[in-house]
Amino acid sequence: MAWHELLYQILTYVNNAILCVIGIPFALQIFYMIFFWVKKKTYKKTTKLNRVAIIICARNEENVIYTTVKAIFDKQKYPRELFDVYVVANNCTDKTFDEAKRAGATVYKLDDPNPKHHRVSYPLQFGFKKILDMKKYDFLIRLDADNHINDEFISIMNDAFNAGCKIARPYESCLNITDSTFTKACGLYYVFDSRFSSRVRERFGLDAHVNGPGSMFATEVLEKANGFDAFSITEDVEFNFKRMFDGYRCHYVEDAIVYEDFPSTFKDTYARNRRFGAGVIRLLGKYGWKLIVEFFKTLRFSYIENLFSYFLVPICALLCTWIPLYYIYALSYLGAVGRWDEFYLILIVIATCVSVLFLFAGVLQGLLLVILDYKKMGVKKRKELLSGAFIFPLFSVVYIVTVFFGIFSKPTWMKVNRNVKVEEKE
Repeated sequence: MAWHELLYQILTYVNNAILCVIGIPFALQIFYMIFFWVKKKTYKKTTKLNRVAIIICARNEENVIYTTVKAIFDKQKYPRELFDVYVVANNCTDKTFDEAKRAGATVYKLDDPNPKHHRVSYPLQFGFKKILDMKKYDFLIRLDADNHINDEFISIMNDAFNAGCKIARPYESCLNITDSTFTKACGLYYVFDSRFSSRVRERFGLDAHVNGPGSMFATEVLEKANGFDAFSITEDVEFNFKRMFDGYRCHYVEDAIVYEDFPSTFKDTYARNRRFGAGVIRLLGKYGWKLIVEFFKTLRFSYIENLFSYFLVPICALLCTWIPLYYIYALSYLGAVGRWDEFYLILIVIATCVSVLFLFAGVLQGLLLVILDYKKMGVKKRKELLSGAFIFPLFSVVYIVTVFFGIFSKPTWMKVNRNVKVEEKE
C-alpha cells in the first residue's frame, strides 16, 4: 500500500472517531428538542413567605441600574417588607452608586485595585458575605444590572424554595428581542436552553444548568460555600459544578422569568461568547475528570450530561479546524487519484448533512420556539419573530466561530453596550 493511501485511511479513521465524539452532544440537543412536548414542572402555591435578598453586581451601569432596581420594588407581587435589593458598585467611575441608591437599593461600594479581581466573582463574594452576616434571609437571588423579572418572580421562587429547591435557575428570555433580525436569532438561540433543554432535564430528573442571572440559592448553600467560592472567568458554571459535587440537586423553575439584554451586534456577541469559550475550556480541564469520577461513584447521570453539554465548546474548535481541513484534504486526495465515485459521494453526504442540520436542527428549532413561547419572549404576535427563526442556523454558525476564538483567548472585563431604550417587560 502506498504511503499516501495509508495516510488517507488513517486520517479517515480518525475523522470517523471525531464525528462520533461530536455526535454525542448534538444527539443530546436533538433529544431535548424531540421531547419538547413534556409538561413543565410547576410548584404548589404556598402560604409560607420567606425573607429574600436580591443581589446585583454592577460596574459602570448608571444607564440601567435605576430602572432595574425600581422595577423590582414597584412590580413584584411579593410583600415589600420581605425582600430587599442589594447592589455592589464594583470599581465604578460613574453614577452607578447614586442611581442604585436613588432607586431604593442598599448599595455597597467596592474598590478593588487588583486587576486579577476585575471579574464578577469578587464583588459577588463581597456582597454575599455582607448579606449572610445579617442572618435574616432564607434565600438569595442573583441578577445582572440590566435584568427585568416577571411580576411573580420572587413569589414563584418562594414556592420552589418551600418545595425543597435549594438551587434553581429561571426561564431566561430576551429583553430586546425585537430590535433587529440579529437580536431575534440571538434571543431564540439562548431561549432554546430554557424551553427545550432545561424543561426536559427537570422532567427527567437531571440537574439544571444554573449558570445565569435569576439564579436562586438557599442561604445554607451559600454558607457552605463561604459566600461564593468560584473565581474563574465563567464563575456561574463553576459554582454550579461545585454545588453538584456538594450533593445538591439543581432545579429549573420555568414560570420565573428573567429578561436579559442580549447582544445586538456581532461585536457584543463576540465579547460574550469569547468569555464563555475561554472560561468553559478551562473549567473542563479542571473539573472534567471529576465529573466522570463522580458519575461512576454516584451513578448520577447529571454529571455526564453536564460534561457532554459543555463539551460543545471544544467541539466548536473541531468544527472550525479539523472538519474543514480533513474534508478539503479528502476531496483533494480523491480528485488527485481519480476516485471520483468516492469524491461525489462525500460531496453528497456533506450537502445532505448540512441541509438536514440547517432545516431540522436550525429552522425547525427556531419555528418551534416561536410557536410555543412567543409570549414569554415578550411579543404579541408570532410573526414578529419569524425572520429570526429563518436565520437561526446562521446565528449558530456565528456562535461556533466566536466560541472557537474564545478558547484561545484570555478575555478581560469590557464595557457591555446596553439597549437602554427597550420597553420594560411585564
